[in-house]
Order: sequence, then C-alpha cells, then structure tokens
Amino acid sequence: MTSSKRSDAITKGPSKAPARAMLRAVGYGDKDFAQPMIAVVNTWSNVTPCNMHLDALAEPIRQGVRAGGATPIDFNTIVVSDGITMGGEGMRASLISREVIADSIELAVRGHSLDAAVILVGCDKTLPAAAMALARMDVPGLIFYGGTILPGNSKGKDLSIQDVFEAVGAHGRGDIDDGELDRIERAACPGAGACGGQFTANTMAMALAFLGLAPMGAGDPPAVDGNKAVEAERCGRLVAALAKRKITARNFVTEASLRNAATAVVASGGSTNAVLHLAAIAAEADVPFTIDIFDELSRTTPVITDLKPGGQFLARDLYDAGGMALFGRRLLEGGRLTDAPTVSGKTLAEELQDAPETPDQKVVYTVDNPVKATGGLRILYGDMAPEGAVLKTAGYDDGSFTGPARVYECEDDAFKAVQSGAINEGDVVIIRYEGPRGGPGMREMLAVTAAVAGQGLAGKVALITDGRFSGASHGFVIGHVAPEAANGGPIALIEEGDILTINAEERTINADIDWEARRAAFVPRPLNSLGGAFDKFARLVSSAAHGAVTSKSF
Repeated sequence: MTSSKRSDAITKGPSKAPARAMLRAVGYGDKDFAQPMIAVVNTWSNVTPCNMHLDALAEPIRQGVRAGGATPIDFNTIVVSDGITMGGEGMRASLISREVIADSIELAVRGHSLDAAVILVGCDKTLPAAAMALARMDVPGLIFYGGTILPGNSKGKDLSIQDVFEAVGAHGRGDIDDGELDRIERAACPGAGACGGQFTANTMAMALAFLGLAPMGAGDPPAVDGNKAVEAERCGRLVAALAKRKITARNFVTEASLRNAATAVVASGGSTNAVLHLAAIAAEADVPFTIDIFDELSRTTPVITDLKPGGQFLARDLYDAGGMALFGRRLLEGGRLTDAPTVSGKTLAEELQDAPETPDQKVVYTVDNPVKATGGLRILYGDMAPEGAVLKTAGYDDGSFTGPARVYECEDDAFKAVQSGAINEGDVVIIRYEGPRGGPGMREMLAVTAAVAGQGLAGKVALITDGRFSGASHGFVIGHVAPEAANGGPIALIEEGDILTINAEERTINADIDWEARRAAFVPRPLNSLGGAFDKFARLVSSAAHGAVTSKSF
C-alpha cells in the first residue's frame, strides 16, 4: 500500500486536527487513520422484507474490513419499496429514489474523502443506485446483495409476491373469495429477503455479478441462510483489498462487462428494468452503451433458466441448483460471455469454469438445449417508438399482435378498467403520461399486469406504456416507450380504437393512422406537478432510452 490515500484529506497533518478530534470522539484512533477508511453504506429499513436484515449483515462486513486492515465507517441511505408502493402514487418515488440513493452515496463518500465503499442492497432501486454511485465516483468498492426471500406456501404451492398481485386480479374476476385472497396475502412473504422470482432485484443482483461489481456467489444465498453472514465477511475483506490496491469501479464497468451483464439478463428471462438500469450505470461510467445491445443479444442468446415470472422456479431454487455460477458456466461453455476482471480478484471465467451442479436440478439448462430458443427481451422501433421500446417475451411466443387501442391517461384508470372487466382478449391497452418526466417517476405497472394475468388474459392482451413494468410482470407487455407522452412522443397521439400492430420478430410497433394530421391537432397536456423532489426529477431526467438519469444530458 502506498503512503498516500484519499482519506489523508481528513486525517493527516496539523491542519486536520479538528477533523481528527471529531473522529476520535466517535472512537477512531491513530491506527484507524493510518488505514484505508471504507464507507459501509447500508440501505437497511424495516419498511420492507427486502432490506430488513441488512443491519445485521453490516457487522460481518465490518469484521471483514477490519480483518483486511482497513477502517469501516457507517452511513445510511434510503429505500423505497416497489412492492408496497406498487399501484399507487407512492410508486412515483421509486425510480426517483434510485437517483437520490446514488447521490447520497456520492455525497457521503466524497464529502468525507473516503478511500472505498461497500454498499449493502436489497430492494430493486438500491442495486442499480449502488453501481451508479461507484461508477460515477470511480473509487474502489463493491456491492453486497442481501439475498432473496424464501418462498411462501399455501395449500402446498410455493408463493411469491407475484402470486398476491395476481390473486387480486382473480379476486376481481370472482374466481377466488375474500378468504382465499387473505390466505395468499398472509402466506406469500415469510420473512426477510427480496422478491423471490427473477424479478428486478434478483435480475440486477445477477447483472451486477456478471458486471464484476459484486463478488460471484455472494448474492446467491437467501437472506436468512447461514452462509449470508459468511459472504458478508468475505465482502469486507475484498473491499479492503481493493482499497489497498486502489482498483476502482471503472476497471470493472466496461463495454465487455456491460455486455456480459446484459447477456445474463437476457438468458435468465430477467426484468425489463435491467435495460433502464444498465444504461444508467454505463452513463455514470462514461462507457458507450445502447439499449439495442439487448435486442442483438436476444436474437442469438437463448433463455436457459426456468425462473418466474415466465417459468416455474424461484431464486431459492436457482441457489439450490448451483446458483449464478452454474448459470454463468453454461453461458461460458456456450460461448456467450467475454472474460473480464471482477472484484473478487478472479476473472469471470475463473469464477465460473468449475461451478458445481446439483444432480438432477431442473432450473438451469444449456445453450444447446434451452428453455426458449431466443432471449427474453426485444427492443422495438416504429411509428409508436422512434427512440425505442422494450418488449418482454420470456415465457411467451415471439409472434405479432394486432388489436384496437384502449387508451388510458394513467395507470390507475387502466387498473380500474381491468378489474371491472372492461378489457377483452385482443385489446391493446395504452397507458401513457407515466414516463420519467410525465409521471413523474415512471411508475411500474405490476398492479395492471397482475390483474390482467389474474383474469386469465396474460398474453391475450397487449399492454403498452411509457412507464415501466415490474420484473414480476409477464404477458405481452411493452414499456419504456420513447419519446414519452409528456415530451410529445407519438404515444400521446393514439386515440381509442386505433389499430396497433406489434411484431416481435421484426422488432416493430406501429399504428395505422395519419400521424401528420394527429400531430397538427395535438394540444400538449400540462405536466403533472407534484412539487419538491418530483418536479426536480422531471426537470432533469433524460429519456428512458438513455437510462432516465439525472446526472447527464443527452
């Protein structure tokens, strides 16, 4: 270790006596000042099971940092629970929280001139926010994922939060009664951990491991598994080593590693939110990236896991089968990954090549014998989406869909229509003014897609929005339509009954209308002003096609 370090700015020299005096009051001493000083950034909260256990996992991380010859310094930041806010006004805060979390990490680490950071994450937006902050600051650091929740169980069936949302739809149709809905609600979430399928949290945990910013295997054990604390201690040692060697985040966030991360998303049937988040991480790292990478990969990369929401199994089952490393080994064997460095000190290939496999496991397939021959995401262009839109096809055919538009100006109105039985097979549901700027906040539409699924219409209707879809959403769903309605995008010009055609194979989304006449008659709608952080976000946010970031202009 060289003698100079970033934290010397607060610990070294006569002029820093006041800073040292305050640090001594907290309990730090000369030995602590001489070592790398590492931020242990926690997103702990008891508002959600995803993050409720992270306070306990911070202590083994601290132990690992100390054992590695460094000094841990604790900070906290926020979390906004997607599962709790879903379907309501609070969901507008979710994507905005990603920016606030990244900003707060940057301010704490840079403000105190710390040498490195280890970031504990759980619920959806905390994962990309952690990577965005590390990429933006370009300091040594890594991300530790608190792990998946265990499945709930009712009547012998494994449950996740997806089942609760879909039960709401079934209840609305009259297929289940109040008692059955109550049973599912009470059984679905048995304790700590993030939502259990290949939804956004588990998708991003996998993506960050393949990006190289999270140690392979550290995120795999479920939240309540005894191995979680072991992995936490390992992460503490690893971040101390990174700090001493001064290996910073941008050594890992490269064009090659971003492609590996996108490959993992596509091959696992992961969340469309990863398109938004990987674009944002790339923007923070100043690495060239286009969302078209997902489409390119989907043409040649099969889905090789049978994970919910499109498949049968949950993240706990993937862990039991052999984990992310087994999944990665199969991709490596199939020639779908590029070797790259990771925060563990091993390259990605070294982490994957000897991954064990549980005999007779049913979760992970091979590239030559996949669950689905093509990847789970498509990037669509056309009349409706000049800057692109994201179609999730995992678990569904890749055909075309043509139908009449059913137009709703917000998610709430669309949900009411679904629950009242107003949506029929063959309809194309348009939900607009829910984009990053128009929402503001780009709400997820799980309440709508789950209600559609609960009514037996998943894949039988198409849903199109300038907002987002949850990682737990499934069906023929298209999100991130850009430009968004609030920016005068074509989605704002669609009228009830217009015939729309989506062709997944040709990657097109078009409407058979006179666009010039519609544009001439268009009257812009006033922005939805909520004040405070919401309006600030709306003023700063970029297009979804560029990750909906607030720190860059495009």
